[in-house]
Amino acid sequence: MSFYPICLDLEAHHCVVVGGGRVAERKVLGLLSCRAQVSVISPLLTNELHLQHANGTILWIDREYRQGDLAGAFLVIAATDDEETQKQVYEEADANNLLLNVADVPHRCNFILPATARRGDLTISVSTAGKSPALARKIRMELEKRYGPEYRVLVNILGGIRPQILAFGLPQSENEELFKQLLHDDMEEWIKNKNLESIEKHFRAVLEDRVGDDWLPGVRSSFDEE
Repeated sequence: MSFYPICLDLEAHHCVVVGGGRVAERKVLGLLSCRAQVSVISPLLTNELHLQHANGTILWIDREYRQGDLAGAFLVIAATDDEETQKQVYEEADANNLLLNVADVPHRCNFILPATARRGDLTISVSTAGKSPALARKIRMELEKRYGPEYRVLVNILGGIRPQILAFGLPQSENEELFKQLLHDDMEEWIKNKNLESIEKHFRAVLEDRVGDDWLPGVRSSFDEE
């Protein structure tokens, strides 16, 4: 089976997780990190999920799954070992064309969750199409070592300056060349060493007089948010 890689905007979308154990907990926390509105259907919850419910960050439906529970959902995750429940969730989701992931049961999924390394808004995902989650996790751990916390700052810096450059009205080809030149080979080390002076000097050399200094506060604030 071949899967099409895609990034979803889940903010404010209703997502349903069936199950309340450790696997469900991981799925719920991942959804919450994307600002989804999450409902959990399970008579039992982990301590962390109880805490999320107490804090009002999730809706807890304190019972087993029933047909009709997926009404209004955008995305569904079945994180339960009960095969009959998996089957029922699959049938309801399939009948309503919902996005569905059944944990560790690829043939009942229309999307799978890759192993993901995150550095702020930088997301690097690895998938083996469900053939070897262990290999995907191994590669993810290698990526986490390669791409350290400095990449979160780098993404914030580049994200802060991008709209200012685009708003200047330069031709697309010139914009592309500027964005490419901004990525100096030493940028990682400058960020690790908090060498703001070198970054600002490099940006001035690349941008010259084509844009003003409005980008400076964004560069500096990216370090403050570290």
